[in-house]
Amino acid sequence: MGNADLRQLQKLDQASHIHPFTNHNDLAALGTSIIERAEGCWVFDSEGHRLLDGLAGLWCVNVGYGRHEIIEAVHRQMLRLPYYCSFFNTTNEPAIRLADRLSRLAPGRLRRTMFCGSGSEANETAIKVIRAWNRLRKRPQKTKLLSRKFSYHGVTLGAASLTGLPSVTDPFDLPLPGFVQVPGPHPYAANTDLDSRAYGQWCVEETARIIEREGPHTIAALFVEPVQGAGGVICPPTGYLKSLRQICRDHDILFVADEVITGFGRLGSWFGSELWDLDPDLMTLAKGITSGYLPLGATMLSEQMGDELLKAGYFAHGFTYSSHPTCAAAALANLDLLEKERLVDRVRDESGPYFQSRLREFSTHPSVAEVRGMGLIGALELVPKAGKGAPKPDSALGAKAARIAREEGVIVRGIRDLIAMSPPFTISREEQGTLFAAVRRTLDRFHAES
Repeated sequence: MGNADLRQLQKLDQASHIHPFTNHNDLAALGTSIIERAEGCWVFDSEGHRLLDGLAGLWCVNVGYGRHEIIEAVHRQMLRLPYYCSFFNTTNEPAIRLADRLSRLAPGRLRRTMFCGSGSEANETAIKVIRAWNRLRKRPQKTKLLSRKFSYHGVTLGAASLTGLPSVTDPFDLPLPGFVQVPGPHPYAANTDLDSRAYGQWCVEETARIIEREGPHTIAALFVEPVQGAGGVICPPTGYLKSLRQICRDHDILFVADEVITGFGRLGSWFGSELWDLDPDLMTLAKGITSGYLPLGATMLSEQMGDELLKAGYFAHGFTYSSHPTCAAAALANLDLLEKERLVDRVRDESGPYFQSRLREFSTHPSVAEVRGMGLIGALELVPKAGKGAPKPDSALGAKAARIAREEGVIVRGIRDLIAMSPPFTISREEQGTLFAAVRRTLDRFHAES
């Protein structure tokens, strides 16, 4: 692309396009980066830069870019039936086959699936399903929803109200009434002297106290990411999730596993719920279900809950693009690749352990205060030369380091005072070496400039 064409596109973008999760003052000053093409673990921008995508798009391009198997499946489906709805006693073959496949892949009692277009919609669907189910059971007072500090569940009204990040809630006067926040197991941010296991136990105990304060009879569900992704790659301490799950059982509170990021192999298991034996009542999915090739989300329900909802008759929820045949075809091809190439096993046995060992080499770097991660997801908490202060929601250390990393040829995500990484499952050891060499250069420059 020529310089004149690039400047024209940037001008058009600035005049007409509102970017999600973007500081538009910075965008106006720096100009838009336009990604033109991608292959494997690499993306190429309009200025001729080749960048290693250390974030897999947005935690989602699990099988890497340019997979012809998915592209061809989408093409075939578009030629045959590009779209039809699943309203009014009608659906399509790819949606049927995908729902069946998920029922066989999913952990525990999860057997019924409702499709949508995103993780936000999947969680919004879960909220409505939970309310409808309790109404059928003549428990209309069970409406309150619990979620955790540093959680991310989406940006629609209900999903954003679940989200425990002030940057997502405060500008929109959220959360709505009936959403209750409990502590997230993040001892670093809490500035506590407790180790991770002891702090996790305190979080469980505080959650129990909040439930008693609110009244268990008023609480419908707890939403939990097995690993809190966009909140900062917060991994659960030993025993924490098991105890949290038991509290829900003890108080007749539904347990919702938000596996939008962790589903489909990122932790080295098909679902994070399997790693901690969570047996969720509902599970929400997106991202890795199609590896981001097309938008698709899903809300899975236990067989009992699904049967009770369906026996009630007319179910007035869904979207124009629910069960979209082309998106379902992409998902089926994506799942074929994950299984055929044993990519989930590869994350568990090879690329994940190697990634974690390389990530932890930065634990002694003067700009790194803490290293977190598991499988193919990780984060580095950053500190300036002056040392660690109390984490602040408006801090920009992560964004600064992410900009440096891009100059060094890799894409990472800046969140508060940290950078996060989650590369495609197909990343080779050599490419991991490229990623971590660039991260080291980034940290060295960050330290020198901070």
